[in-house]
Amino acid sequence: MAFIGKKYKLDKSENFDEYMKELGVGMVLRKMGNTVSPTVEVTKDGDTYTLTTTSTFKTSSISFKLGEEFDEETLDGRKVKSVITLDGNKLVQEQKGDKPSTIVREFTDSELITTLTIGSVKSVRIYKAV
Repeated sequence: MAFIGKKYKLDKSENFDEYMKELGVGMVLRKMGNTVSPTVEVTKDGDTYTLTTTSTFKTSSISFKLGEEFDEETLDGRKVKSVITLDGNKLVQEQKGDKPSTIVREFTDSELITTLTIGSVKSVRIYKAV
């Protein structure tokens, strides 16, 4: 798990506005979400992982154990139940709530490719290692 402790900064984003719209995110929050370039870091302590997303707008952190459901408040304020599993170099997150979605984070040495899916809407966000 070479991605533990590594930081990745957003470089490119495709279709993120449509993804947020499908989630029901309001226009003001969508504008903010589209203008910030967050940094993502995954750390691990024992069998607990922490995923921290930092931006000028907001910082959020979720701690989880693989395969165990946990309560999460998303960056746009939704309350969901999530389960994250590890599949090779991918962290796969299933969010259950009013609008179920899937977030796949695929890590390489030089980048993090995040694919967000809700219904038929898909967004791809590419982060570069820093």
